[in-house]
Amino acid sequence: GMMANRHLARSIADMSFFEFRRQLEYKAAMRGGVVQVADRFYASSKTCSACGHKLDALPLSVREWTCPACGVIHDRDLNAAINLKNMAVSSTVAACGPAMRPAMEEGSGLRRKTKTKPASVKQEVSFVPV
Repeated sequence: GMMANRHLARSIADMSFFEFRRQLEYKAAMRGGVVQVADRFYASSKTCSACGHKLDALPLSVREWTCPACGVIHDRDLNAAINLKNMAVSSTVAACGPAMRPAMEEGSGLRRKTKTKPASVKQEVSFVPV
């Protein structure tokens, strides 16, 4: 479906989603992380992130909707992102146990990085005229 969009088709054809996912899983495993993959038909946009109510239909033209069960107003994309985050966190906690907390990578967060990489120096051969 994304290949039909003339603005995205070239980028998507060049990107190769399989290669992107392979690289993502490889690099996450190298750093001790886990990649959680949502099912293709997971209704992340149509499910209320506040109460879990799932709409029967939600056309792509609808960018904002109100949950009929709890009355919360949702932005479609933000709601989908929250649902995907909750799905990934709940499956990680279920697999690793409730005491599992995500590890912070060095240099992440609000603290300043303590180690600095030295600036590279270009090596040139100097010729002395004889």
